[in-house]
Amino acid sequence: MRQLLLLLCLGWSAPALVFAQGPRTDAPKLQVAVKRIMQDALHMYEIDASGTVQAPLPVVWRILTGYDRMEEFVPDLVSCRVLSRNGNEVIIEQFGNARFLFMSRSIHLIVRATEQPMSSIDIALISGDMKHYESRWELVPVPETGGTKVLYTGRMMPNFYVPGILGTNIIRGDIERMMGAVMARLDKGIAPRALPSAGTDIARTGAAVPPAPR
Repeated sequence: MRQLLLLLCLGWSAPALVFAQGPRTDAPKLQVAVKRIMQDALHMYEIDASGTVQAPLPVVWRILTGYDRMEEFVPDLVSCRVLSRNGNEVIIEQFGNARFLFMSRSIHLIVRATEQPMSSIDIALISGDMKHYESRWELVPVPETGGTKVLYTGRMMPNFYVPGILGTNIIRGDIERMMGAVMARLDKGIAPRALPSAGTDIARTGAAVPPAPR
């Protein structure tokens, strides 16, 4: 049985997190490492991923904090909506789909995204279909090209069965697929839909924008 893990992003990016089936995205500019660890008597998966896009930092930030539009480009994310915002803290609800060969189930998460403008987004689980979930999106400007380096780290464990060591490869494939979709969206820069007027912080989700990991 194959389970593919897709973030979210951001929630978000984050991120929220969804499980799905699909091909891996192996882009030269994308690096992903996943390992299985033990923390607090619980096996979980630790993720480190990074890649570089041509989009400048303000564009990347706008996309990654546009949580209400994340489902437009994050694979298998059905919906993502902001429940509340208080300063730099955003509560986000996400719904996604999990498919296991011939079986399917829905995934529901509520996460808290803590934003440090133009720098990072930390995502923590409030409730949902995970035993443990935490992630971080970090953005670093690349002066030489005018682009942005995007880093994603996280620790997670779903509250349903993931097949041990095999799960490491499955989750790596899912993260590569999710990050590939996010990086492609970031490289597009301007959103295909009309953007809000200047001064509006939330224009569109972008992976993450990684939010984290429907």
